[in-house]
Order: sequence, then structure tokens, then C-alpha cells
Amino acid sequence: MKGTNALVLYLDFDGVLHHENVLWHPKRGAYLCAPERYSLFQHSELLEQMLVPYPRVQIVLSTSWVRRYGIATTAKRLQESLKVRVIGATFHSRHMNNDEFMDMPRGQQVHEDVLRRRPREWLALDDDFEGWPAEHMARYIKTHEHDGISDPDVQEEFKRKLKEMCK
Repeated sequence: MKGTNALVLYLDFDGVLHHENVLWHPKRGAYLCAPERYSLFQHSELLEQMLVPYPRVQIVLSTSWVRRYGIATTAKRLQESLKVRVIGATFHSRHMNNDEFMDMPRGQQVHEDVLRRRPREWLALDDDFEGWPAEHMARYIKTHEHDGISDPDVQEEFKRKLKEMCK
């Protein structure tokens, strides 16, 4: 499995790369229901910049977008430098029951993937605090549900943990 013995970043989209209030419409697709200062993927360039010093960090998508669009289409939403880092997702439609997966809190979804993938070290960026096992809290960075990774405190914590992970 890709990511075994690697450095992995589990990446949510909503509340991380943009405002958390994303809705889906059959004709419009994904859109934000948020004040005008917010836009989809507005913080993806910031993530790109923060990862530049760490080229070995790979990304596993831990976002509900994968269930709706699939891994490849979801990854295409990212700029090339992030897209090439994507090695998979916590959800796999061929191997998982969608309803059972949806009933799991995000922290448990990531935990299950860590058990399967066995990365050497990992971090998770997510605004969803529910269900994170206590033993993984040091690897979890809670992002701001509206400002995502642009929040200065979130940036500082992520930079510190990223540097530590990549030593």
C-alpha cells in the first residue's frame, strides 16, 4: 500500500483549505455557503508553501469529497504540486461500506487508515474534533472551521509538528 513507512499528511478540505460550509448541488457541484471573502480552496497555496521544505511528505485525502467524486477527481481540485503528493484516501469504495464508513467519526477513519497503511510518521489537518483517539492527539491539528489553515495559531502548530515529523 502506498505510504507504508512514509511521512503522511491526512488532509481534509472543508474547514482546512476553505470555509467548512460546503454544499453540493447536482448542477453546480460543490459551492460555499459563506461570506464573500471565502472561496473554495483559497488556502491551498498556503498549504503548498508550508510543504515546500518537506518534499517527502505524501498526502492521504481524508475528506468527504472522495466519497462524492472519487480520489482522482478530488485530487484534481488541488494545484499540481499538491496533487502529485496524493497517494490515496481514507475511503475506498471497493473495500468499504459507505454507510459504515460514514458512521465512523473522522478520527476513527484516519486511525483505520493508519492501521492499514502503516506510515512511519503522520499528521492530520482537520476541523472535525470528534472521535480522535487519545493516542493520536499529538498528530492531530485542529483547524479553524472558517479560516482553516490560515489561522495564525493553526499555522504555528502545523509548522512545528511538520518540522518535528520530518526530522
